[in-house]
Amino acid sequence: MSEPAAELYSTKADYAYLRVKERILSGELPPGSVIAQARLARDIGISTTPLREALRRLKSEGLVELDAHRDARVAPLAAEEARDLLEMRRSLDPLAVALAAERRTKADIAEMRAAAEGLKPLPGNPAYEQLVAHRRFHTALYAASHNDLLIQTLDSLWDKADRYRRLALEVERGQTARDRKAAEHEALLEFVIAGDAGSAAEVMREHIDTSLGAQAAWRLRKHSPDDQDEVDA
Repeated sequence: MSEPAAELYSTKADYAYLRVKERILSGELPPGSVIAQARLARDIGISTTPLREALRRLKSEGLVELDAHRDARVAPLAAEEARDLLEMRRSLDPLAVALAAERRTKADIAEMRAAAEGLKPLPGNPAYEQLVAHRRFHTALYAASHNDLLIQTLDSLWDKADRYRRLALEVERGQTARDRKAAEHEALLEFVIAGDAGSAAEVMREHIDTSLGAQAAWRLRKHSPDDQDEVDA
């Protein structure tokens, strides 16, 4: 992977944070894997001190685990977290697009249209850039709500959710499912621009209920030992 120069960032810790985060979300550092800190620091062209600072920041976001011996690993995927993310998004995403339909400006509409250009449903093994494009579209919708707390909350959920999307994509989606997601994106854009808050929220609820995150939550719950114990009881 070609890394941009660390000098382009305000601090080396910021640079390390973005590079490690990208490797986690791209799947290059898979869930549960040990982070070889000396080698990783060398790969991205920094010392271990800013890397440690970056890992502490990623820990606060739930993407990395650090123990008392300074060992680090990528946080594993968990059925409970997948469920929690799905529950949050079922409530907050429809609210965001409903507010966006009521409050969008001409600048918001221009950004939403730009983000929607060329947007396609995620493939089975998405590149980091494809995840970014998907995020840009949803971020444009959220931003049009002009509710800063809501935008910040949804933004903080997105990185965690991307890891579960990647898990769900391990099972190849058929063309019908991919076409459905593309149609939902088009409908969301249309209803928000038209100012139809109710329809935008309704489409978003359906979008979340059939999302990759929902599929990942179901897969993890199906294979959860605790859930199996409940079934056996």
